[in-house]
Amino acid sequence: QLHVVESGGGTVQAGGSLRLSCTGSGFTLDNYAVGWFRQAPGKGREGISCINRSGGGTKYADAVKGRFTISRANTKNTVYLQMNNLEPDDTGVYYCVGDLPAVQGMCVPTAFNKAVYWGQGTQVTVSS
Repeated sequence: QLHVVESGGGTVQAGGSLRLSCTGSGFTLDNYAVGWFRQAPGKGREGISCINRSGGGTKYADAVKGRFTISRANTKNTVYLQMNNLEPDDTGVYYCVGDLPAVQGMCVPTAFNKAVYWGQGTQVTVSS
């Protein structure tokens, strides 16, 4: 079954950093727009970032803008989410999705429910 695999989660103190990775399993992630969404305990899912297939376009939710950076290393079949200056409100399970829908050539981070390839998620915990 084709899916993505997330890694890099962990526990950090507020102000710390983590880098999440997303890799295609059984297919080449390079060919698709990729997004990240998260789910905090007791809350709904929140689309936080996406990157176009070419890597030329990225989008961020206001909650993470200026702190998170999405990038891709196409030769490595991997998309990264660099998370800096983490806050306790960033705690949750982070999921990567592949083949994210686009509107007028730009990926839509909130459209993760319509993505084709999903992963199991990786836990991020930020302590105060």
